[in-house]
Amino acid sequence: MMEIDPNRDYAVKFENLSKHYDLGGQIVRALDGVTACFEKGSFWAIMGASGSGKSTMLNILGCLDRPTGGHYYLDGKDVSCLEDDELSDIRLNYLGFIFQSFNLIPQLTVAENISLPLYYKGFSEEYCLEKAKEMAEIVGLSNRLGHRPMQLSGGQQQRVAIARALSTDPVVLLADEPTGNLDSATSIEIMKLLTEMNNLGKTVIMVTHEPDIAEFAKHRLIMKDGKIDRID
Repeated sequence: MMEIDPNRDYAVKFENLSKHYDLGGQIVRALDGVTACFEKGSFWAIMGASGSGKSTMLNILGCLDRPTGGHYYLDGKDVSCLEDDELSDIRLNYLGFIFQSFNLIPQLTVAENISLPLYYKGFSEEYCLEKAKEMAEIVGLSNRLGHRPMQLSGGQQQRVAIARALSTDPVVLLADEPTGNLDSATSIEIMKLLTEMNNLGKTVIMVTHEPDIAEFAKHRLIMKDGKIDRID
């Protein structure tokens, strides 16, 4: 269990968080009374064996699932019991997502993929294009704005996904096995980019099973049987 300091500014805070599933009368405690806190501007790797609870934690962090009990505070706001529409707004305005499989829309260009969250937020086409150019330059893809995902390498696709995640200036950047589909050299490039984003003040929380990738994070939270086993 992590100690929560009331005087610190946390991007994310869990208080006695639990997630239970009833599987034919058998209760599975995917998360079992977890208390944890992630400071703004920190970089965390969440690790653990299959079934340890790390994926459940990520789903709750991303407001893709609700806890059974306890509280989840995101940027000081209790999001534990929000309705679906409210959770959608939280995901759009507070969170940026980076997935192992990139999750780009193949019919859209790089610029359109990057700016998609901004369209959902109601910004003008002109603003979205300018923001896409800005984000593409940050991730080193300013010369690929008109390309479609299938015209890019895996590493370039993940850079597009990172640019898209950053486009709304989220409170927290969530990365789910961000290098899982990449070769070793490209994985290092992507992790250096995430490190750069963290050095600029972005809070990054990443799930990974790869120890060498976890080494890029400043802190490591190890899950076991739905609880925090240790913190490195």
